[in-house]
Amino acid sequence: MSTFVYKVRDVRGIPSKGEVEADNRDSAAANLRGRGFTILDISEKKGGSSIKAQLAESKRIKSKDVTIFSRQFATMINSGLAMLRALDILEKQTQNHKMRSVIADTKNDVEAGASLSDAMEKHPKVFNSLYVSMVRAGEAGGILDDTLNRVATQLEAEDSLKRTIRSAMVYPLLIAAFALLVLTAMILFIIPVFSKMYADLGSQLPLLTRIMVGISNVMRSVWGVFIIGGAIGGIYGIMRLKRTPQGTAAWDRFKLKVPMGIGDIVRKVIMARFSRTMSTLVSSGVPILQAIDITGETAGNVVVSEAMAGVKASVKEGRPMSEPLAKVDVFPAMVTQMIAVGEETGAVDTMLNKIADFYEDEVNAAVKSLTSILEPIMMIGVGALVGVIVISLYLPIFNLMSILGS
Repeated sequence: MSTFVYKVRDVRGIPSKGEVEADNRDSAAANLRGRGFTILDISEKKGGSSIKAQLAESKRIKSKDVTIFSRQFATMINSGLAMLRALDILEKQTQNHKMRSVIADTKNDVEAGASLSDAMEKHPKVFNSLYVSMVRAGEAGGILDDTLNRVATQLEAEDSLKRTIRSAMVYPLLIAAFALLVLTAMILFIIPVFSKMYADLGSQLPLLTRIMVGISNVMRSVWGVFIIGGAIGGIYGIMRLKRTPQGTAAWDRFKLKVPMGIGDIVRKVIMARFSRTMSTLVSSGVPILQAIDITGETAGNVVVSEAMAGVKASVKEGRPMSEPLAKVDVFPAMVTQMIAVGEETGAVDTMLNKIADFYEDEVNAAVKSLTSILEPIMMIGVGALVGVIVISLYLPIFNLMSILGS
C-alpha cells in the first residue's frame, strides 16, 4: 500500500489537495473519481520521511482510536458544530496517521454529497457494520450525537472487557514462559554437566536419572531440531486451520467446553457482547431484522451467529425471538426469560442492557476467581517440574553416599 499526493477539484469547482492510500496510481485515481473529484494531479509520495513519521505510518488503528473519535465527534455535533468543521478538527488533532487518513477520506466524501454513514461504510476495517448501521439510524432519526455516544459506550464496554481478560492472563502466561525457559535451560545445559559426571556409571544410574539424561540427549541431537520444528509447524498448522470456516466453527464450539471454568467464562463473554450489541442497535432505532443480522455478524462466535439465523426466521414469522434462543444451549434460561419479558413489555433494549451489565460483572468475578486458582496451580507445577529434574540429578549421589556409608 502506497501513499499518493493529489490535487483535485470538487463538484463545485473548488480546488483541494491531500493524500490517499492505494495499491497503485490507477486505484488512487479511481478512488478519487468515485468521490466525484476531477483530478488535476496525482503522484506517489516519495521517501525521505523521518523515522518518527515512518513509525506513525506503521501504526494500526485500534478500537481506542475509534472510541475517542466517536466521543469527540458526538460532543462537537451536540455543541452545534457543523459536521464538516467537526471532521476537519478531528482530522488535524488525531495522532494516528492511518486514522487521520480515514477521517480525511470521510470528510471529503461528505463534502462531495455522500451521507456520513455511506462515507464510513467505505472503511469497513475501521467502521464495522454495527457502527455504520447505528450512524445511519442516527442520521435518519436526527439523533446523530446520541447515536455516536452510544457507539462510543459500546466500544468502551468491549474494550473494558478485553482489558480485564488480558490483564488477568498476563501473570499466568509469564509463569508459563518462565517455566518453559527454566526447563529448557536445565535440559540443554545443566543435565549434560551431570551426565558427564555419571558417564562411567551407565546402567547403574537410577531410572529417573536415565530418563532425564535420555531426554536431554535427544533434545541436544538432530532429533531435537525435528521435535521443535514439528511443534512449531503443528502450532502454525492449527492457526491456519483455525482461520478456515470449518476450523473457526470447531474452535468456537471447543472454547465453550474447555474445563476449569474457562468455557464458562467464554460463554459469559459471548452473552455480554450479544446483549450489549443488540441493546445498542435496538435503542438506536435500527430495524429489528437488520439488528439481528448485525448481532450475528459481530457476535464473535459461530454458535451465536447460527442462532441469529433462527431468530431472524422466527421474527419474520411474527413469533418472539426468545423462542429460538431457548433452543440453543449457549443461551442460559435467565437470558431467554428476560428477553421474553422485555418482548412482552416492549422494553427489549432495557432488558438486554441489564443482561449485559450482569454478565460483564460475572466475567470480572469469574476471571478473578480463575486467576486466583491458576496462579498457585502453575507455581506448584513449575516447582514440581524443577524438583523432579533436581532430584533425578542428585539421586546417583545419594545412592553412592548410601553405598559408601554401608
